[in-house]
Order: sequence, then structure tokens, then C-alpha cells
Amino acid sequence: MTELNLPILDLSLLDQGADAAERFRRELRAATHDVGFFYLTGTGVTPELESRLHGAARDFFALPEAEKLAIENVSSPQFRGYTRVGGERTQGKVDWREQIDIGPEREAVSDPSAPDFARLIGPNLWPAAQPELREVADEWQDHLAGVARKLLRAWALSLGAPESYFDEHFGEPSTLLKIVRYPGKEDPTPQQGVGAHKDSGVLTLLWVEPGKGGLQVQRDGEWVDAPPVPGAFVVNIGEMLEYATQGYLIATNHRVISPRYPDDRISVPYFFNPALDSRLPLIELPAELAAQAKGVTQDPANPIHSLYGENALKSRLRAHPDVAGIHHADLLASRS
Repeated sequence: MTELNLPILDLSLLDQGADAAERFRRELRAATHDVGFFYLTGTGVTPELESRLHGAARDFFALPEAEKLAIENVSSPQFRGYTRVGGERTQGKVDWREQIDIGPEREAVSDPSAPDFARLIGPNLWPAAQPELREVADEWQDHLAGVARKLLRAWALSLGAPESYFDEHFGEPSTLLKIVRYPGKEDPTPQQGVGAHKDSGVLTLLWVEPGKGGLQVQRDGEWVDAPPVPGAFVVNIGEMLEYATQGYLIATNHRVISPRYPDDRISVPYFFNPALDSRLPLIELPAELAAQAKGVTQDPANPIHSLYGENALKSRLRAHPDVAGIHHADLLASRS
């Protein structure tokens, strides 16, 4: 550990020989067994690509309100597109942020016999006034998909599984890119940028605007700051990796505190998850690791499903009740 509240890992160690790669895998396993969060350097993301993403994000949020609302997510059964400030909820409370959600570009599923989670499959909504946003978002996701796969192969080996374990069980990844702006608040007490939660999938890679704090991680019952580190991503695991390891690796509560007005903050999380119809089997851990598995967190209000599509649908219906009410009222009725 450093003076920061989270460990720092260097992905490039995997390319520096067997001893360095083994060191990385040990550090990766320890960080996600003990904390569930870490900083990751050595990803190969260039400052030029970071700058282009940051600029595209700023340009998007500077668009006239009418341009952003033209792609508002209430028009998307797949929960894609723009969410206005206050349009998303965590644990029933309003999150103070605006964002654009981008998933795999697909045609919508029209088969009425398809499983409920197939409703999440479909096209993105892109701003007509800013065609360059799609270009940089695609480039960003292509690079981070490679980083994510590299991490998952390292995790597999560190847990005593074949290196290809996650590749074999993931299918076509169900990704989600959020480009988020947290406006400043003038309230004297900290406000909820995003409420306390655990991610519902496998792996999250978060880029944060340099010099802008706000992310907090729960450690030993206390909230600790996780400020941005230059050239690093904040990485955390989700509930499905906790499930697959029966609690040896832990998904950790985290939240975002709104900046103080007139400041604001850009944040870009990338979620790398299995195909919606994929089910992650339990990993048969070596005996010494299995003995340290704490079991999966049991929260009746937040059941963890082994089928990713059920986790994803649960999360989206809760986070966007307006979209759910317009497009999926039957699902809300059947789950109430």
C-alpha cells in the first residue's frame, strides 16, 4: 500500500518476464481479496487518447439542451442515450449527474419469446451534432476491452484456474460505457453524485478527470477517498466475480460525492461483463484460497444472479424508473 487508500498495480508487469508476471498476479489477487478496488497503471492508453476522450466529453455536455434531449434515454427501451441531471437513482435516491450510456451496437430483439433481459439489446443513440463522439468512444472501448481480457486471464491464473477460464465462459461481452458529468452543488452538506452501491457485473475500469476527487470506497466500515492518480484507472470487481469465487474476491460498496459549485467533474466508467445469456460457473479454488472465501454477500433487497442478463436487467430497471415505466411496465408489475 502507498499513502493512497488503494493499492497501485502495474499491468505492464505481465510483459516483463515470468517473475514479474507472477508478482502482478499475486498483487491482483491480494488487492481484490482484501479491498475489491485498486489503481491500474501500464495500460497502454496514451495521453493523446485520454485528451481526445476528455475533450469529446466536455463538448457533449456543452451541447445545447435540445441537442442532448434529442437522444434522451426515455426514447430507448435499451436504456441508451442521454440521462438528464436527476434522471438516475441508486437505492431509490436521486443521483446528481448527467450522462450518456453506450452499449454494444446491435439491432433490437423483436422475438416475444426471448428472455426478459434481451430487451437490453439494441442500438445506441448518438448526438447528431457531434459525430466525433462515436469515433473516440469506439476507440476507447476497443482498447479497454483488451485491458479487461488481460486482467481476467491474470485473475484466472491467480485463482488456480486455466488462463482461458473467463474467455471460455464470457461469450460476446456485454459492455457499457458511461460518459458522466457531475455538476457542482451549493449545499453545505455532501450530496449524492452516485449513491452507495456495488457493480452488478464482473469488472469496471474507471477514468476520472485529473485533479477531480469525489469517489469514495468503503473499507472496514469507513468511507475513504479514492482520488484520481495520473495515468491510472480505478479498477473494481462486481458482484458476479464475488459470486464465481464464493466470496474469496469481494465486490465493494462505493459512492461519489458531488463537487462543490462552481466546480464539476467528468468521469468515464467502462463495464466489461459477460454476454447477457452467460452464466459464470463457480471457480474451483485451491484449498488454501477456498478456506479464505467468505461466502457471497446475502442481501434480500439485492439478490446476486449467476446469469448476467438478470443482474443487468435488475440494475437498469431500478436505476431508471422513468424508462422502465414507459417501456417495461409489464416487467415492473411482474417483479413488484
